[in-house]
Amino acid sequence: MRFDVLTLFPQIPQAFFDSSIMAKAVQKGIISYTLVNIRDFAHDKHKTCDDIPYGGGAGMLMLAEPLALALDSVQAKEKRVLYLSPSGKKFSQKTAEQLSKEESLVLICGRYEGIDQRIIDEYVDDEVCIGDYVMSSGELAALVVIDTIYRLIDGVISGESLEEESFTDGLLEYPQYTRPRVFRNREVPAVLLSGHHANIRRWRLEKRIEKTLKNRPDLLQVLQESGTMSQEAQIILKELIK
Repeated sequence: MRFDVLTLFPQIPQAFFDSSIMAKAVQKGIISYTLVNIRDFAHDKHKTCDDIPYGGGAGMLMLAEPLALALDSVQAKEKRVLYLSPSGKKFSQKTAEQLSKEESLVLICGRYEGIDQRIIDEYVDDEVCIGDYVMSSGELAALVVIDTIYRLIDGVISGESLEEESFTDGLLEYPQYTRPRVFRNREVPAVLLSGHHANIRRWRLEKRIEKTLKNRPDLLQVLQESGTMSQEAQIILKELIK
């Protein structure tokens, strides 16, 4: 899979692509990327990429021409283009799974008050919002999206690691423990040391439901309304509520 990242600050995403699992995926040829500095397409001596918005208002807006030229340089009209924006549709695990099937993605990292609407109209396929808050850095938002997507691609991490993660079936992940067995007087739950696989599976399901009920009850409501919650999970949920 290929990522083309358009940014005013390429040094921010560069560190991500050079690190950890992503660096290994790049070395293996599973992931490729290009970091496009939008300032390279500004023609004045100051490399200006922003100006005041028509109609007034606070802040500056990214100029259409340098950004359009940067998009053209990666043949953006032949690819799926994402613009990271608090005005976009909420990003989710389901969205990440859909996008992971694309061969190539172009990500526009906004700054200031955003980008000229004409760029959105002409180039952008999806406006993406990573949460109900505002950030100054479109680069950080883009990296959240990239990190969520690339790990789903075959060969990046093991398929087993993805099976019981949060959101894969509408529930949050169960608590995890490793050595030592006792840490500051807190012991690993005995069931995890029992070797009884059925009991461990049941305990993990109970903890997933318990955690989801505590932190994200909205997810449980979606499962119940869709009729996709298993009978076993429904029984556990009723017991926890009691």
